[in-house]
Amino acid sequence: MEISRLGVVIVTYNAADEILDCLESLLAATDILLEIAVVDNASTDDTVARITSWATGADPYVCPDDSPVQNTAFPKPVSIHSPDTPLSSETHHITLIKTGINSGFAGGVNRGLAHLAGRNNIDRFWILNPDSVVTPQTPGAFAKQAVQSGWALMAGRLFYYDRPDVIQNDGGTINRLTGVTSNLNLFANAANTPAPAVERMQFVSGASMVASREFYEAAGPMDESYFLYYEEVDWALRRGALQLVSCPDAIVYHKAGTAIGSPTLGRPASPFSLYFKHRARLRFIKRFYPLSTPFAWAFTLAKAAQLALKGFTPEAVAILKGGFETSPAASVRDRLDTEAANLAFSKNRPR
Repeated sequence: MEISRLGVVIVTYNAADEILDCLESLLAATDILLEIAVVDNASTDDTVARITSWATGADPYVCPDDSPVQNTAFPKPVSIHSPDTPLSSETHHITLIKTGINSGFAGGVNRGLAHLAGRNNIDRFWILNPDSVVTPQTPGAFAKQAVQSGWALMAGRLFYYDRPDVIQNDGGTINRLTGVTSNLNLFANAANTPAPAVERMQFVSGASMVASREFYEAAGPMDESYFLYYEEVDWALRRGALQLVSCPDAIVYHKAGTAIGSPTLGRPASPFSLYFKHRARLRFIKRFYPLSTPFAWAFTLAKAAQLALKGFTPEAVAILKGGFETSPAASVRDRLDTEAANLAFSKNRPR
């Protein structure tokens, strides 16, 4: 019997500290062959060098003590292929694609999807964040989950890396007035919280989601005009009659926001993160629920005022500039090189 295959897209940008943990956890997968496309969005750190050194065995891998998935290092060397290398029939296959530019999350994902779509024996494409680790059973669960024909996107169960018994995401919902998204079962204890009914899901988290070939060929690639945030929400709403489905046995542990500055208990997200999140929220609302635009603007003002009153002035300014789609502060723009900034802030960027 032919072994199942699953395509995996991992977009990296300055992910040197996380990518090896992610790759090692994938290579531990059982009863499955993985075609892993690592798409590097012109990292300015040593992400690519770390991958290359790790693959040769020159940089011995040791699983971190705090990892929720403890794996023995995969035997080295591991071949890192160019995009035109034929698939192996016996082992996992890793392709490194260097984009040469930071084209945003969707830009990187689209490059990886285009590569994997050229492999005719792969009909499921798993988009996975590099700051994640997975159980050895997770890839096989995604590949073999029985679903009826006509599905678009598949969700697994996303847990916090540092709190592996706490749920981060079981699929998402959308407030159609403000555009604010919410995670189903956020902060719930995994032991006594069943996966939600798929009817409650309105999108699947871009940190870990599987797309069917049928959906990809019908809906097309992700919309790159967002640059960061809401790409997966937009994608899900373009699925037509195709369904969202769930695979509760597919477990992913996710650190969340290591590269862009997610919020902590005592501090909001970084101005960089807030600018793009609120800009994307308004773009999404205008595209899918244009009559709700005034409510989305009101939310922008309220959220900015809330942070300003707490003394987070740069963060409040970032929300206002993003929410009203104006140019960002220099501190936000300067985190991108000139070419990436031109892509991110183009007013007439095509879908």
